[in-house]
Amino acid sequence: MDIGVKYDVSIHRAVWPFITSFRISGKEFRLSETVVLEIGCNGKIGRGEGVGVYYLDDTVETIQSELERVRSDIERGITLEEAQELLPPGGARNALDCALWDLEAQRTGKSIWELTGITPKAETQTVYTIGIEETPEEMGRKAGEASAYPILKIKLDAKQPVERLAAIRSARPDATLVVDANQGFSADQLEKILPDIAELGVAMLEQPLPRGGDEALENIVSPIDICADESCLHTGELPAALSKYSMINIKLDKAGGLTNAMQLARMAREAGKKVMVGNMSGTSLSMCPSFVIAQLCDFVDIDGPLLLKSDYLGGLSYSGAQVTAPNSGFWGNIHKSIDSAQAK
Repeated sequence: MDIGVKYDVSIHRAVWPFITSFRISGKEFRLSETVVLEIGCNGKIGRGEGVGVYYLDDTVETIQSELERVRSDIERGITLEEAQELLPPGGARNALDCALWDLEAQRTGKSIWELTGITPKAETQTVYTIGIEETPEEMGRKAGEASAYPILKIKLDAKQPVERLAAIRSARPDATLVVDANQGFSADQLEKILPDIAELGVAMLEQPLPRGGDEALENIVSPIDICADESCLHTGELPAALSKYSMINIKLDKAGGLTNAMQLARMAREAGKKVMVGNMSGTSLSMCPSFVIAQLCDFVDIDGPLLLKSDYLGGLSYSGAQVTAPNSGFWGNIHKSIDSAQAK
């Protein structure tokens, strides 16, 4: 970024209805509420979207307030490095960080691949998420309807987790299953059901125990990978997670943007951990920078737009589980030079 450059700033909210209500352990979603930050300079505009981290009371109200508080700092021409110090990890810094990456791509004409040094894979495949339904049979039906998706992410809570998984496995014997409990199990329940979960062919279990209450994982020998989500928000929390988890779920709203998310992915890899990218819902404006992180990951969960009634025009393209970059400069020139980047 050029020191001394002045930026124009727009901050506004957007609301995106879900196709149907979406339930996880302890919460039900009907809307994806976002804050969009646009930063303009010399006719070029960079955009970022913040959804926030609901279980930390990081909401559209707090995101918008935080961004308004630092508006004058942004307008004076803030750098990416300064953004990391200006705001804490969370939705507001995510919107700012991603907008700055996008603006740099637009101003320089470079792609996000050139700017980050990340090489895109030939194919990027997302999981498809099955929310909690009233009965195991209903979850099995939903899984059967999702035949276009070879990897299903199953939301569970403490109620009938094995029965729900069994119904899904019966409906989809072909699918790779990953489970997200969103802090919904107790340590005793986890130890009891782990053998059954493994027997059903689950590849990974995400955040089974509450954030701050997961010490028991250090003494549990799991037959499958256990992944930290709520228990590892950003790079500062990785050291505490290393002894408990074999995988880290990276979400840009938790990490506070693409910058910290890339650092977290590389630090986790260096520590011998697997990594996945997830989302707090959101549109393609959230998923495009997550698509960048996806190139570093073992599991990819960027199906946010698939759960919404609509998305931005010109965003990511979804053909079943296959995710394709936009054909135009939607964000970060992410469409540009993919073939040449793969050839390097």
